[in-house]
Amino acid sequence: MTSKEPPVAIVTGAALGIGRAIAHRLARQGARIIAVDNNEPAGLATAGELHAEGLEVKFVQADVGIVEDVRKIVSFTADTYRRLDWIVNNAGVSWFKAIEEIEVAEFDRIININLRSAFVLTKFALPLLRNSVEAAIVNISSTRAFMSEPNNEAYATAKAGLLGLTHALANSLGPKVRINAICPGWINVSQPPEAFKPRDHAQHPAGRVGLPEDIAGMAAFLLSPAASFITGQAFIVDGGMTKKMIYEE
Repeated sequence: MTSKEPPVAIVTGAALGIGRAIAHRLARQGARIIAVDNNEPAGLATAGELHAEGLEVKFVQADVGIVEDVRKIVSFTADTYRRLDWIVNNAGVSWFKAIEEIEVAEFDRIININLRSAFVLTKFALPLLRNSVEAAIVNISSTRAFMSEPNNEAYATAKAGLLGLTHALANSLGPKVRINAICPGWINVSQPPEAFKPRDHAQHPAGRVGLPEDIAGMAAFLLSPAASFITGQAFIVDGGMTKKMIYEE
């Protein structure tokens, strides 16, 4: 990639929430976006928003929990641009069920979408990434990799697994490809944004619940040349919530 060529970025789970904000941020900074999501109406809406701003985005409807769909994403990218510089593995699902109630297939589904897809997409996209001079990947984990509530075993396991995958791939693929993870805390992904109570904001030393744009800013930094000496790391972006002791009143 030369300085005159805008980067190509795959963003999974790009239709809503954090993925949508990352797609917007990277596109506005000049990247060409492959926006991936299983939700076709919402994905097309996000692509339409970027097109309305004169930005370049291609939407690919795909279920990243299905290996052949991930192959389709990489093939589309190769056919369209013949190159790939950045990946943001953001796609994720979650639902809480007691261990007595959750089916093994449900557990596997959460693992496949939240964790395995990041490995599979990286594996298949590696030939393209190795042709880039600034190849970088950001995996979107969660503070639930470090802390959890009852009945979220599958989600917590997947998000913790992303951290192991991040530092393993950083060693396997460096120095050609940099890989880092972001661990968002409480992020207001509702549309329109949910109105929280003052006590919700007060749980954060930063004084507020987070916004998708807060995570997008960190992702853009980690993908950029400014982060060229950062790889294999996990960054908690949670307004300080995991550093504050909270007592029930």
